[in-house]
Amino acid sequence: MQSIIEIKQLSYRYEKDIVLENINITVPDGSFLAIVGPNGSGKSTLLKLILGLLKLQKGEILLFGQEISKFKDRQKIGYVSQKANSFNTGFPATVFEVVASGLTKKLGLFTFFKKEHAKKVNEALDAVGMKGFTNRNIGELSGGQQQRVFIARALVSEPKLLILDEPTVGVDAENVNSFYQMLGDLNKRRAITLLLVTHDIGTISEKVTHVACLNKHLHFHGETHEFEQLNSDGLSKVYGHDIHLLAHHHDHGGL
Repeated sequence: MQSIIEIKQLSYRYEKDIVLENINITVPDGSFLAIVGPNGSGKSTLLKLILGLLKLQKGEILLFGQEISKFKDRQKIGYVSQKANSFNTGFPATVFEVVASGLTKKLGLFTFFKKEHAKKVNEALDAVGMKGFTNRNIGELSGGQQQRVFIARALVSEPKLLILDEPTVGVDAENVNSFYQMLGDLNKRRAITLLLVTHDIGTISEKVTHVACLNKHLHFHGETHEFEQLNSDGLSKVYGHDIHLLAHHHDHGGL
């Protein structure tokens, strides 16, 4: 199976502070990887390195088999940040317009918008359960709905890899499970490789295929069923305080 991301012996420091040390992670094509770890564990730094926002200091990152410094096909990668938590609710744009803006990188800024492009926008909104909100103003939506729209914006250019940084920030607690269900559907039904940074250890455990547990060092990297076998003591050593993994085994039929 082809690897979408290969991280080899990666280390990174800010001045004298080592943030990541000797990290080795492989993300297979079609997988759904959750990166978990406490605050300050290096998760955000690792994402910035994968996205090319920080320059490598030591080690290697391959994207789709290419060294990151030579990788130019950025439209293969979609990225969704923690936007819902800080979005300007007065922004004057419809849901359709926000998602359509995701085609700019692929089509160019001044390309005439065609019927086929509108179809792509509607398909992306349908994939995240937001098709009925096309003409609504983005500022009128809840945090969770906004985040679904931002995911549709990333999907509209048909990426092979979707990276999400704490996507449930701003999502109501009762809607978190359905949000992860939607991500699981994208992974299974649209064959998109997903990389997710999250604190929701128990909630995501039945949706993802692989887990990487990070706290400066890589303390665990493997399939989800192996992660679920870790005892609370093992996780607590990583996090520095008591952790209890609660997996909620339901909704498998919807994946």
